[in-house]
Amino acid sequence: MGKRVALVLAGCGVFDGSEIHEASAALVHLSRAGAEVKIFAPNIEQRDVVNHLKGSPAEEKRNVLVESARLARGNIQDLAELKAADFDAVIFPGGFGVAKNLCSWAVDGKNCTVNEQVSSTLQAFHSAKKPIGLCCISPVLAAKVFPGCEVTVGQDKNVDGR
Repeated sequence: MGKRVALVLAGCGVFDGSEIHEASAALVHLSRAGAEVKIFAPNIEQRDVVNHLKGSPAEEKRNVLVESARLARGNIQDLAELKAADFDAVIFPGGFGVAKNLCSWAVDGKNCTVNEQVSSTLQAFHSAKKPIGLCCISPVLAAKVFPGCEVTVGQDKNVDGR
């Protein structure tokens, strides 16, 4: 039997949810490795909604669990139901939804707070000495949850208009 892996999403879409390519790549590679994957997301309102076509804010409300269900093809559970004892590892794909919905890093930077369910999930896997995969911006979660953990995020620089 393959490993049992929990994948935690933060919505759907790079600007206000999970980065679709990262979530999909993780799912493909886990599948190829024979892992049994269950997908979770917190049942909370998104911090904001972005029109991904225009790259601008949208005047609507969305739920992180409902939006994550788009990536999970409906096969998803509330993060409150995740039990570390039932899994061998947990993975958090990136996307700006991590910094907006799973924690407040997008607004508060290094002084951010982490969603309580996300924090308890990370602590449970860490206490059980089980692997925790953190992609893209997700390592900021560990930097807040685990004392002594430090990460660098980089710097914005205008290089040739980028």
